[in-house]
Parts: sequence; C-alpha cells; structure tokens
Amino acid sequence: MPRPKNHRRIHFTPGVVYFKPRGIPLRNLEEIVLLPEEIEALRLYEIAGLDQTRAGQKMAISQPTFARILSKARKKTAQALITGKAIKIITNK
Repeated sequence: MPRPKNHRRIHFTPGVVYFKPRGIPLRNLEEIVLLPEEIEALRLYEIAGLDQTRAGQKMAISQPTFARILSKARKKTAQALITGKAIKIITNK
C-alpha cells in the first residue's frame, strides 16, 4: 500500500483552464492535464526564480519531491507543445 500523499501548499490559481493550438477546435484535440502542484512548481521555479530547495519549502515538500513534480510539469508542457495537444489546467476550486 503506497504512502498517503502529503498536502502541498498551492498559492496560485491560474486565470485560465485551457491552452490549445490556434485554429483547431478543442473537441478535436487530445488533452494533457497539469495538476495544481505542477502549475505551482512551474510558477515558483520558472517565474518567481526560486531555487528548488526554497520552492519546495514554500510548497511544504522536500526538494527531491519538488524536482519530481517540476520534471513532470516540464515533460507534460513540452509534450503538449511538440505534439499539438491542448493543456488542461486543474484548479483547486
């Protein structure tokens, strides 16, 4: 039985829930789902410029856990951009 997931502090809710390639209806696109913790990791590391240790502290997780979340978020984002898929952003609401 896996360990229960620790609560992650999320201090950001994006104003949008989808990004998609221009000119293609959403119903014709496959989706890649970004979780709230993945968006928060991207925001803290790429936008706020925090190092992984400090960003992990802000999310109340360890640096290795933060690194795994960030890696997943980057991979999903790259996959969507390269293969032309929509990005669905899950919010905490």
